Amino acid sequence: MRPALRFAACLLLGSLWLGSVFGLDFERMKQSLMMRFGPAPIVLFNEWQNMLASTRGSEQDKLRAVNDFFNRRIVYDDDITIWGQSDYWATPLETIGRGKADCEDFSIAKYFSLIDLGVPVAKLRLVYVKAQVGTPGGNTPQAHMVLAYYPSPNADPYILDNLNAQILPASRRPDLSPVFSFNSAGIWRGTSNQSSNSNLSRWQDLLARARADGFE
Repeated sequence: MRPALRFAACLLLGSLWLGSVFGLDFERMKQSLMMRFGPAPIVLFNEWQNMLASTRGSEQDKLRAVNDFFNRRIVYDDDITIWGQSDYWATPLETIGRGKADCEDFSIAKYFSLIDLGVPVAKLRLVYVKAQVGTPGGNTPQAHMVLAYYPSPNADPYILDNLNAQILPASRRPDLSPVFSFNSAGIWRGTSNQSSNSNLSRWQDLLARARADGFE
């Protein structure tokens, strides 16, 4: 594995512990969804709820179910178009309400869904990366976010990504270079770059809004 992809060797920067497990209050979430977005997203919300209720098996099975659901049912768009802001981190309910998401929103929705399915927080990290994206002029580095799943603490993590529908080990994603990673337990540094205070406050704000949506 390239040194840049050794996510498991990241340095813990600080604690953001806010509870290790989220519970979903679906009735409260549905009411909030209706109030904010009207009846149109209810079909997608019900499909998401049914996917969570019907997904069984190994953690790998859960990864595939959640990754496929959001990659197939949510349309990619940028924050300016969706929210009228240059950078907005949407809760899973907001993503379902709009039916659209950018890379952060895809990763966040998958993170919350996998936690509901019983995947431990310690095995999941949201990872800011530099992604090499193909353009007519060649590959261009682009800020991007993915979700990493660690089968064990020092394992090569699997990457859930909206750019690549395959769930591949990080060692097979040479197009990604991690910058920093985080979950609801802490923040880690992936390279010499450190996470910014604006990203920390954005994550804390999202967790508070998710609780208000019904993620208890």
